[in-house]
Amino acid sequence: MRRFFQLLGPGLLYAGAAIGVSHLVQSTRAGAEFGFELMWVLLAANLLKFPFFEVGSRYVLATNQNLIHAYKKEGSWVLWLFLLLTIVTMFPVVAALTIVTAGMSNSLIPTSLDPFQTSIIILIITMAVLIIGHYKLLDQMIKVVILVLTLTTLIAVAAAFGVERQMVETSLQHFDWMSKTHILFLIAFIGWMPAPIDIVVWGSLWSQSKNEQLTEKPTIREALIEFRIGYFGTMIIAAAFLALGALIMYGNGEELSPSGVVFADQLIRLYTESMGKWAYPVIALAAFTTMLSTTITVSDAYPRTVREAIRHLFPKISTSRLSYILWMFILMAGAILILNQAKSMRVLVDLATTLSFITAPVLAYLNYRVITNQAIPKQFQPARYLKIWSVIGIAFLTVFTLFYIGWRIFA
Repeated sequence: MRRFFQLLGPGLLYAGAAIGVSHLVQSTRAGAEFGFELMWVLLAANLLKFPFFEVGSRYVLATNQNLIHAYKKEGSWVLWLFLLLTIVTMFPVVAALTIVTAGMSNSLIPTSLDPFQTSIIILIITMAVLIIGHYKLLDQMIKVVILVLTLTTLIAVAAAFGVERQMVETSLQHFDWMSKTHILFLIAFIGWMPAPIDIVVWGSLWSQSKNEQLTEKPTIREALIEFRIGYFGTMIIAAAFLALGALIMYGNGEELSPSGVVFADQLIRLYTESMGKWAYPVIALAAFTTMLSTTITVSDAYPRTVREAIRHLFPKISTSRLSYILWMFILMAGAILILNQAKSMRVLVDLATTLSFITAPVLAYLNYRVITNQAIPKQFQPARYLKIWSVIGIAFLTVFTLFYIGWRIFA
């Protein structure tokens, strides 16, 4: 047990980054709008993407390097492609996380500031925390916060089965595979379920850092167990959020608001209706801290990733801490511009998650190509069944993405 707790880290960091918009917003929204109809989609998305998410742990153990190094070895064009996808997606992703965090903040602490102004304050705080280097305290806190959020969510779901509620027949909506609105939501829902695939690169950076701190490197079995606990734990929590939305809000005549502040109140009310009003401050603080931690984690990961990619593409260019800070300012400025143009939480979330959905097949293929390379020792490569699993996942993501692109063009 002592050895297991020493190895804990990358899997929990993954869980901390994953439990955010995809869980609190998209999963709850899926349950509130369609009941349990999309539960199979949630589980399928998690299972089909699973082999690609553990590539980071495998590659780091096999080579003592991160996935950016792997992409460069595959060819400069691979790393250029990854860098382009990263730059395209990072601005809307951070904007979406920030607007949801702002909604949670304004719900927890009522203020006269609008979500855009609160978002700017959150981005300034994020930059200050990362530049000063005091994120370690929040990183330690988030483990407790996620535990509180997980336990209270599971308790709320169990209690929700006993809640009596009135169903409004006209509000019983079913998912329509011919509806443009429903298909757009489905794409956004899958895009970040359980998280964007580029988080695998961040995981490889975290695993590399963790292994450098250990006197005895973990075995492949130990590393995969640690990661899988985090991965399948987030899948269970996502299913719990969907169930909570289905049990409390589905068919009651109330729609989830596109406004971050109103949505935050609705989300927290899901807990209070099944657990009691005493739960409001606990859930409000846990939800806000979870979103703030996710925002800070992602805002740190993108500049580090871009800096590392540039270091491999242009070895002569300085990649000191100043370059990290420069990319952080560029990221925050881009996020503010997007926030200023689209202040609706729902619009930003759907934009970010849809972009992640479109780029998923490419990133999935890159990760599969890296870990099945002949240079990787066999004991670190996925088993035969996982390779077949991966091919099925890539095929599913590719076909679904092509369907979506064709549907957008010709519909």
